[in-house]
Amino acid sequence: MSQSVTHVNVHRVKGMEQVSEPDLLAVEEPLEIRIGYGEGHQRKEKSLSITMRTPGNDLELATGFLIGEGIINSVAEIVSIRHCQNVEKEEEIGNVVRVELSQELVIDLQKLQRHFYTSSSCGVCGKSSIEAVQVSACEALPRGRPVFDQQLIHQLPDKLLEVQNVFEYTGGLHAAGLFDNEGQLLLMREDVGRHNAVDKLVGAAADRGLLPLHDYLIQVSGRASFELVQKALVAGIPILSAIGAPSSLAVKLAESSGMTLMGFVRNQRYNIYTGSERINLASYTGVGA
Repeated sequence: MSQSVTHVNVHRVKGMEQVSEPDLLAVEEPLEIRIGYGEGHQRKEKSLSITMRTPGNDLELATGFLIGEGIINSVAEIVSIRHCQNVEKEEEIGNVVRVELSQELVIDLQKLQRHFYTSSSCGVCGKSSIEAVQVSACEALPRGRPVFDQQLIHQLPDKLLEVQNVFEYTGGLHAAGLFDNEGQLLLMREDVGRHNAVDKLVGAAADRGLLPLHDYLIQVSGRASFELVQKALVAGIPILSAIGAPSSLAVKLAESSGMTLMGFVRNQRYNIYTGSERINLASYTGVGA
C-alpha cells in the first residue's frame, strides 16, 4: 500500500476550531504503456497511452488495457511485460511499462489512434473518434446466466468496501470487484481512475486464466460509463453492477450486447436497466403484492 498513498499535513477546520495533523492521500501518477511488435529484426515500439493512475498492479493494468482495447485477446499473445529500466542509472522507472507482443500478432495501427494523454477519470475521452471506441467482445455473452439472487446484489457494495484498504485510509479511490453468484469476492483492484481499476481487475483475471468471465459479476464503486460496459463486455462479463448512475450510452451498449446492467446499487435499492433475466427476483416480497 506504500505505493498507493502519500503523507501530507492538513488543517482540519470545524466551526471556529482548527487543528493541524497528518493525513493520507491516494497517489496519482502517470503511467505510459508501450508495446513492442513486429517480426525479428523489424521489431517496432509504439507508445499507446499515458493514463493517470494509482501506482500498484501496473502490469495488470497494462494487460487489462490491451485486452480492453482489443489489441490482444489473451495473455498468450504477450511475450513479456515489465517496467522499463534506466540502463545508465541501473534503476527501475516505475511509470513506464513495455509489453512485448507475439511476432505473429498483427497490429492495426489505424485502430490505435488515440490522443497521447488519457485522464484518470475518463479513458474514453482520449479516443480520436467515437468509432474507435467500438471494439469487439471476445465472445458473445451467455444467455440467461449467471443468475444472482436479488438479495445478494444488496450486499455487494458493502463486501467491496470491506476490502478497499487504500480507500479506508484516503477515501479517494475507485474499486472494482469480481463476484460469483454465491457472493464470493474473487478479485478486487483499486485505482484513482475507475476505468483503471477495471483494467487492473481484468488484467489480474487474465493472468489467472479466467477469461472469458462468463460466470461472474463485476461490482464498481462509481458510475457505469460507456467505457466500463465496453471493458466488461470484452472480458466476457455478463453483469455490471454500479453504485452510481449509468450513462445513456452505457445502457444502449449493454442492451444491444445482452448484458445485465444495474445502477444506484446502494441503501437496499437498485435499478435494473437491461438484462433483468439474470437477477432472481422471486424472493422479493413485493412481487405479487
